[in-house]
Amino acid sequence: MKNGLWVLLMLFAVPVFAQKTVYEDFQKITTLDQAQKYIDAHPELKPTILKLSAGRDSSLIEKRLLRQKKGDVFSVGYVTYKVVEATESVQYRAQYIFLDGGSLTPSQVDSLKKVIVQKANSGVSFDKLSDEYTMDGNTTKGDTDWFFGELMFPKELQDAVAKNAKGAIFFVDVSEKGWHYIVKKTYDDAVKKDIVVLRANGR
Repeated sequence: MKNGLWVLLMLFAVPVFAQKTVYEDFQKITTLDQAQKYIDAHPELKPTILKLSAGRDSSLIEKRLLRQKKGDVFSVGYVTYKVVEATESVQYRAQYIFLDGGSLTPSQVDSLKKVIVQKANSGVSFDKLSDEYTMDGNTTKGDTDWFFGELMFPKELQDAVAKNAKGAIFFVDVSEKGWHYIVKKTYDDAVKKDIVVLRANGR
């Protein structure tokens, strides 16, 4: 009798143990197309696609999701999430004064750098100094006036802005082109992150 009960229990248990979990299924999904196929095949789990952006989506679970990397799978309660896509970039903003090494001698460039920084340190606004000294025709206070990302300015300038803190004044030289910048970083870096998440009930 006992052996018979044991065999029956095993027969009922095998399908349960053989059934894949949502977590295991999610680990195999790597593309949006695969995620959509999963949604179509499992309506009983109420799966859906979430599109989240840092700074816009602010609930506790959304913040947690935005901290994850592409490919991460985790469960909260009886709900499982998979980050299918994730893009992240950093944007910068700064004011600058451009000095043209093709029109000025190296000693004139160095002299102007010293004069400009001296005036800035004595309280003259960078806006005014930019309009007075910049040689690129930009008389809009030398401010990009928007956050800039990769390849929008010379790499040397972007790298220098990334390394410096808000409020710092520093020099950037693009020697092979004879370009010289006096730069003031005007804002903290803006981190932009967007993710696409597959969500379904179950673990």
